[in-house]
Amino acid sequence: MGPLETQLQRLKERYADATWEDRGHLGLFVTIPNFSLPPGWNKPVAQVKFLVPQGFPYSPPDCFWADGDLRVQGRPEMPHATQNNAMVPEMAGWVWFSWHLAQWNPNRDDLLSWVACIRDRFLRVQ
Repeated sequence: MGPLETQLQRLKERYADATWEDRGHLGLFVTIPNFSLPPGWNKPVAQVKFLVPQGFPYSPPDCFWADGDLRVQGRPEMPHATQNNAMVPEMAGWVWFSWHLAQWNPNRDDLLSWVACIRDRFLRVQ
């Protein structure tokens, strides 16, 4: 088993319903269907998707998508630093979170590091 397969297995241990699909030149498309959200969002769970780019772990993940109806509770506008963006055509109608890592070390960080970064974004309800 290679490094990516090992990381996917660790992700699956933490998120049993996680799936992934090879998207060729785009990389691996990962889906976590029941991602728990902290208070402040308009629902308690959302589906989250992200790309594991070609060249991972030396090329880190960047940005992610969540349910198209996800909003900050009580506010109809899109959350801060998001948009309905179809950079990946299949993601039309989803909320694209422009969220980037401050640091990435391919010798230390892994897919669970990226998921922790996604969780950090959701903790910053805005």
